[in-house]
Amino acid sequence: MITVVLAAGYGTRLRPLTDETAKPLLPVAGRTILDRILDNAQRIPELTGIVVVSNDRFVDQFERWRDARRSAVPIELINDGSRENEHRLGALRDLALAASSVKPGEPVLVLAGDNLFEFELTDFARWANDRGTDCITTHRQPEVERLRRTGVVELDNRSRVRGFEEKPIHPKSEWAVPPLYLFRDITVTEELPRFLREGHDGDAPGSFIPWLLARTPVHAYRFDGARYDIGTIESYREVEAIFSRRERR
Repeated sequence: MITVVLAAGYGTRLRPLTDETAKPLLPVAGRTILDRILDNAQRIPELTGIVVVSNDRFVDQFERWRDARRSAVPIELINDGSRENEHRLGALRDLALAASSVKPGEPVLVLAGDNLFEFELTDFARWANDRGTDCITTHRQPEVERLRRTGVVELDNRSRVRGFEEKPIHPKSEWAVPPLYLFRDITVTEELPRFLREGHDGDAPGSFIPWLLARTPVHAYRFDGARYDIGTIESYREVEAIFSRRERR
């Protein structure tokens, strides 16, 4: 298994913090967001490689970060070539760039470079392996306003996805979907490029899920524990406070 971290965004809502620093490299209680993400991912026994997709503006920072981390699992950096937010490739096009690093039969754990989770990715990987399908993650979100700002999924009693909407006005369930997926190799190397060739949205990761549902079974892993989407200065400060209190204990 490899993990692909999508880290090529520009974090415009976090300015001025991200004027000179890539968002995934911002510190949270003394460790970068990216380090915290990979600390969790690297507890997966089957993990053999890490791919971090950056933009050209911040790639040097990621190179210095990689040298300092000295990971036991090889870390490959991919530069998507963009220099400004207005010319970003988008998350799905960045994921497609990582397809050349995927070996036949190798599952691909896809993580956003600005989301932290309080559950073990090892548990998700084991659960997805038992299903043998493309898998996404979901958590219960009772607040309608929050559901209107994310993907929302409908599930059957075996956790198979029966419907998916991105940012629905009238959510059909309380199951929110963060950008955390475990795809089969052919989904990244064959299906995603086909999706992009057809002219679909290459930015929002959630736009790919309904298209995929029409072609193959998809299951959703229901997780407990908090999810932290670090998208604004307010959410960043909140996460910093939570982790600082926790790690002082």
